[in-house]
Amino acid sequence: MVTKEEKEELKRLLQKVTTAPNTPATQPPLLAASVADLVATPTPKASHYIIVELEQGTREWLEWRHKGIGASDAPVVMGENPWKTAAQLLHEKRGRAARESVQNAAMARGTLLEPEARGRYISRTGRDVQPACLQSSEHEWLRASVDGLTNSGDVVVEIKCGESVYRNTSQNGCAPDYYYGQLQHILAVTGLQSLDFWCYLPGLPDLLVPVKRDNNYIERLLNLEFQFWKDVLRSA
Repeated sequence: MVTKEEKEELKRLLQKVTTAPNTPATQPPLLAASVADLVATPTPKASHYIIVELEQGTREWLEWRHKGIGASDAPVVMGENPWKTAAQLLHEKRGRAARESVQNAAMARGTLLEPEARGRYISRTGRDVQPACLQSSEHEWLRASVDGLTNSGDVVVEIKCGESVYRNTSQNGCAPDYYYGQLQHILAVTGLQSLDFWCYLPGLPDLLVPVKRDNNYIERLLNLEFQFWKDVLRSA
């Protein structure tokens, strides 16, 4: 049962979604050399969030991440993650935070390549971005660990370094469906109109896919995440 207070909290959360135009489309991947030709007018929304001074991958970061819903949790909550169910995520959130990050070989390789990929993005686009941990200024459970954010908060980038995601993005001209929730979650936290989806593999052309904000999706996402976090707290 949803209480009156919970209804008001959800109403405030969704009001932020309606402040931006609905733009669900994505553009085809661009070779990084073409980035200079892009014309974008993102709207910085730094007031939407606070920056938490944590280093991603540390035990402190894992603890912080455990106490909220992050971008990588979004596809799971939406039922769009082929490798994990919402029930499994709920069990994890109700337990203790992991003491260290568990990665398979592909994930570990992606983590090692990320600084190189970010440097490549910076040199090709001229956008100086750094990793950041973001937390909604109004809803403390709403969080995102982003791969790159400019100091002004007007550009955010999500970096992928895997062979499968590179192949999928190159062939289909858009980010894979199973990452869509992650990307829209980041846009919900930052309040931006779009983000850069950057695919990098050494020896292959860099790919940049601008992903636009999809307000209809974000509304559904935040509703489900709100209910999911209620379920997490119910066991506390």
